[in-house]
Amino acid sequence: MLVIGIILSFFSLGVLVCVLFTLAVYALPFFAAVIAGMAAFHSGAGVIGAILAAAFVGGATLAIGQIVFATVRSPAIRAAVALLYAVPATIAGYSATHGLAQLSMSSANWQVVFAMIGAICVGCTAFARLAMLAPPVIGRAFRCPQPRRDFRIKPVGVKHAAFDDELLIGTLSGHF
Repeated sequence: MLVIGIILSFFSLGVLVCVLFTLAVYALPFFAAVIAGMAAFHSGAGVIGAILAAAFVGGATLAIGQIVFATVRSPAIRAAVALLYAVPATIAGYSATHGLAQLSMSSANWQVVFAMIGAICVGCTAFARLAMLAPPVIGRAFRCPQPRRDFRIKPVGVKHAAFDDELLIGTLSGHF
């Protein structure tokens, strides 16, 4: 029975870490939603109004961030938006990893060390997941050169495979 408990605790810890890495990108929209919901509730909107305000602000924050990151071509603006999303994810990763470290070790120094390592991993994962949303930036230096045309003179009326452009291009590129 003890072995089953240890195996299940390792499995549940793995699931929690996977959920942490998956949801790290959504830390900024979640924080924005909580702040908007609390502000709406304290201004007298009630519980339902606070939930609706939080859902709207959280969804809008996520959508605007993803649209800006996917449509803007400037690498500096993309980096700023990605850092805007990665910093709250790093803070959330630090808190979650520190909480898990408190469960498993008694040394406060090692808890902070593992929390920092976890924060860096979660922040980098959030940055990478957000970077996957955008199409690649193709600049002038990265454009493929245009293929040169072969301007050989073809004999008139001769249907020969060596002079057929489509067959020649297909043969050179490996497509028949």
